[in-house]
Amino acid sequence: MNREERRQRFKGVIGVTVTPFDSDYEVDYGKMYNLTEWWIENGMVRDKAMLKVASVMGEFQQLRDDEWPPLIRSVVQAARGKVDIIAGSQYKDTKRTIEDCKKAADLGAFGIQIAPPALNDPNQDDILRFYSDVSDNVDIGIMIYNTPWQRYGAITAETLYRLREYENIVAIKWATYEDCPDTEMERLGAHFNLIENGIKRVEFHKAGGHGFLDISSVAYPKHELKMWELLEANQYDEAQNLWDTVDEPLMDFDYETREVSGGQARFKKMIMNAMGHEVGEQRPPTLPASDKEMSDLKTLLTSFNWPVPK
Repeated sequence: MNREERRQRFKGVIGVTVTPFDSDYEVDYGKMYNLTEWWIENGMVRDKAMLKVASVMGEFQQLRDDEWPPLIRSVVQAARGKVDIIAGSQYKDTKRTIEDCKKAADLGAFGIQIAPPALNDPNQDDILRFYSDVSDNVDIGIMIYNTPWQRYGAITAETLYRLREYENIVAIKWATYEDCPDTEMERLGAHFNLIENGIKRVEFHKAGGHGFLDISSVAYPKHELKMWELLEANQYDEAQNLWDTVDEPLMDFDYETREVSGGQARFKKMIMNAMGHEVGEQRPPTLPASDKEMSDLKTLLTSFNWPVPK
């Protein structure tokens, strides 16, 4: 598959999956398989959505080395080619990242999200060599994860532009900052699919964005699939109203929960559990959701007319 063919499929609602655990915090692969089937049955399919597995919110950094491959395999097998799977690999050196890409491709993943090797303290030339070397040695679609909040994770717009000719680098998980402002979207969007990772979905789509990272689609696909439909139809007022009335209150609730305990997956697992999916809690030291948090969240979700189980 060539670069343009990959770009045609790298779009829509990117459902960022959590990793389900049992009561002993062990991976529940059967649950992941069943959830994948449910996501597809509820509209998370190619051209509308993708599924991102074992990313930061999927607790990649907390998974054992032997847990990552079967987790991806379970999703790929359950998907049966109906939705494209993106694997995650974060903050590793070049050699180990290439190994992860090859494993993900062998397991059937369509793409892989790769963050810069921030803990290696790279400069921009190091980051350029990192991504170019990975692209030259693998056969899988790469989404660059720009992480300017990391001390050495920021990628400038100029560095990204220099990566435009590498065959396997097809998408950017967008993060705007001083050296990569939103005004660069037009230039970079001609060469990469741009995936929104923030809170300005309407503005991002108007500027040429190709998709967005979800908040709740893996718990209740109907809402964010509707958001994507409205954006693609340029019904921006309706899309903004949907954001204001549902997503913004969810984001506010998320920020409140972070005062109780951190953890990238904590809030999304709360939504999934509130909607009856029973995915367990994030591994310690993150705290489990309290009864009050769950009660308040269910009340909020019910106010959206979501089908919250009794």
